[in-house]
Amino acid sequence: MTSDELEQRRKAARAACEVWLPFHGAPHSTTLLAALAEIEVEGEPDRYGEGGVVTELEQEVGELLGKPAAAFMPSGIMAQQAVLRAWADRSGVPRVAVHGLSHLVLHELMALTELHGIGMEHLTDEPRQPTPDDLAKLPGQLAAVTTELPLRDAGYLLPTWAELESFAAACREREIPLHLDGARIWESAPYLGHSLAEIAGLADSLYVSFYKGLGALAGAAVAGPIDVIDEARRWQRRHGGTLFTLLPYAVAAREGLHANLPRMTEYYETAVEVAKRLAAAGVRIVPDPPQTNAFRIFTEEPAHDVNERLLLHMETAHEAVAPWFRDSDAPGWSWTEFTVGSATCELGAEDVAERIAAQLVRTAP
Repeated sequence: MTSDELEQRRKAARAACEVWLPFHGAPHSTTLLAALAEIEVEGEPDRYGEGGVVTELEQEVGELLGKPAAAFMPSGIMAQQAVLRAWADRSGVPRVAVHGLSHLVLHELMALTELHGIGMEHLTDEPRQPTPDDLAKLPGQLAAVTTELPLRDAGYLLPTWAELESFAAACREREIPLHLDGARIWESAPYLGHSLAEIAGLADSLYVSFYKGLGALAGAAVAGPIDVIDEARRWQRRHGGTLFTLLPYAVAAREGLHANLPRMTEYYETAVEVAKRLAAAGVRIVPDPPQTNAFRIFTEEPAHDVNERLLLHMETAHEAVAPWFRDSDAPGWSWTEFTVGSATCELGAEDVAERIAAQLVRTAP
């Protein structure tokens, strides 16, 4: 079977799926558009990102995060480039500190360097959160220091609250702005045990996403000081991010914020319970226990074998158990990410864990 034929088979299986264990169920683009069509929106739409629901959403996000200003943008990549460029221009230093496993490094084609000429110094490349000692090893001036909450490509890892406070204090001591990559900050609050405003209060600026844990169509926001956010808006326009209207993205973001943010503790606690039950069944979980509503599942099988079994199950039972697996660095092992959302909670931790284990735990003949 060719790769194109396999992909067509996968698409057909997904389209026929009736039960989804991960996240909020079926891919949101197939259901959210229909739901949005039934939402009544009062007032005039925004014009190039100003006014209407966009402005209302920005005000709500600013209040949630305890920041004086927030700007809605179509994508997180654009949002973080815009605010980090603003910090670099203020300091006159084209150099920021980042984690080597951060989204800025691994998933953005080095955009910050290629488009803005801003160098990215690695605090560490290890699968852990950065520490004050890591920062101390980077001498000289920095326009900003970034940290990702959680560090997704290390397995959704978070610092403890004390560690985050210590890292923020180290940045303040050197008078370097701290910027949080908070794409999943909504999901991080339960583990950190503090409010969103308290978490954001440790940083000078932060970025949040609306389509990940909140399940919106797309969109992001940056929040921070008024002058920095005003300058970030200018970079948004230079990036082509002021679409004629951002209405559908803002409406979806607002709906996701209202529907899913209040349930983040439930999602986190369910993830911990699912992981606990999977571990008891012999499935390896990282981190164990999870620190957000997402974690990695490892199995001692090549990805091709696991995915073939999951695909066959999807075709026959019309049930999506988990995202496709990828081969691990360890030969013979593969892994995937599992995110708990409303669909997971509807089925319950015990049921979900049993269904996943039934596909992953191979019994001896």
